[in-house]
Amino acid sequence: MAIVEVVKYNGTPDVFAWKYPSEELGTWTQLIVNESQEAILLKGGVALDIFASGRHTLDTANIPLLNKIINLPFGGRSPFTAEIWYVNKVFSLDIKWGTASPIQLQDPKYGVFVPVRSYGQFGIRIDDSKKFLIKLVGTLPVFDKTNILKYFRGLYITRVKDTISSYLIHKQISVLEINAYLDEISDYMKERLEPVLDEYGIKLINFYVNDINVPEEDPAVKKLKDALAKRAEMNIIGYNYQQERSFDTLEGAATNPGTASSGFMGAGMGLGMGVGLGGALGGQFGGIARQINVSATEAKECPKCHSGMDKTMRFCPVCGFDTQSSKAQKNDDVKCSACGAVFGKKAKFCPECGNKYDPCPKCGADMPQGALKCDVCGYEAPPLCPHCGKPLGNKNQKFCAECGGTLVKKCPHCNAEVAGDPKFCPECGGKL
Repeated sequence: MAIVEVVKYNGTPDVFAWKYPSEELGTWTQLIVNESQEAILLKGGVALDIFASGRHTLDTANIPLLNKIINLPFGGRSPFTAEIWYVNKVFSLDIKWGTASPIQLQDPKYGVFVPVRSYGQFGIRIDDSKKFLIKLVGTLPVFDKTNILKYFRGLYITRVKDTISSYLIHKQISVLEINAYLDEISDYMKERLEPVLDEYGIKLINFYVNDINVPEEDPAVKKLKDALAKRAEMNIIGYNYQQERSFDTLEGAATNPGTASSGFMGAGMGLGMGVGLGGALGGQFGGIARQINVSATEAKECPKCHSGMDKTMRFCPVCGFDTQSSKAQKNDDVKCSACGAVFGKKAKFCPECGNKYDPCPKCGADMPQGALKCDVCGYEAPPLCPHCGKPLGNKNQKFCAECGGTLVKKCPHCNAEVAGDPKFCPECGGKL
């Protein structure tokens, strides 16, 4: 049985832990450890010592525990059996990971279930060789990147799923928009994985999420993207889904020869609604469209153009007339300046929003709180004295007629006296 005299690493560069194939050693064996490596000697399943880079002779001076484990009948040069493990402590930054199958998640923005895939890479370094060898490697002859991915696949897939779900829910964004948060997700994943890998003597250098995507061939993804493309087209053209359905209904009625209005509607659609064919044609065509889209609730008539409209509508969709303002003119009521509700002039507060009724001294319209000019009749309230609060007769007067307080201020630029409340000095033009 041959005794090994020189032990050195013969594995590949991508291996994290490698066991020397022979166990026949002697107290004169030379152990060679390269830079970025550590060697561990095991005897009887017990880790005796860790050797750093350099050349080492296996004797009792380097390994005191050998004196208790083996007999030394040959003057300190005795053969024995032991295991030599090499642990590669170099930085490995190109370990790629990915979800083997899509993760089913519900899009919080649109409510549909879509499959989500993700992939990226991370970097590690063996920080504690003894802990790594005992807790993770065990009796395997070789431990490489494939074993790392195999052992920790369940860990990072669970963390990825939880992290993506948390970002979707807390940010209230769509799966299609989550790629804007890849940096935040990568940092968050690194913080959550570091403590787990540290238990096995592994230091996590970095963790990157390169992409989060959905399979293009999935039916739910196709339907979602088609809907988003349709909505973008409607926004560009300038109409909504309800209007599009109305156009489809009108087109169907125009092409159906059995309907009474098919000839009229076909002519209107062929000539176009927006080419100035006359108010009568436009009003009649709009009335037909509204009758198609009107709900089951009771309709009302616009007092101005006599077009049919839903009773819940305030403004006429044909002429834009404010039906509540017409009611105010008939019943001598006022319109709230805050919410637009109509109430009687005897009320002190708006019954809808509680805004205080501040009547215009000239026309009685509700003026906004603190307003000096009425938007209805153009009445402009006189300015108030800053000392006593009494109305002033003239904006340019220098003293209040009630309290005698001075109403003139000095320009900070030219020290000229400025009356009233202008924004710029009339002398030097400086901003006040």
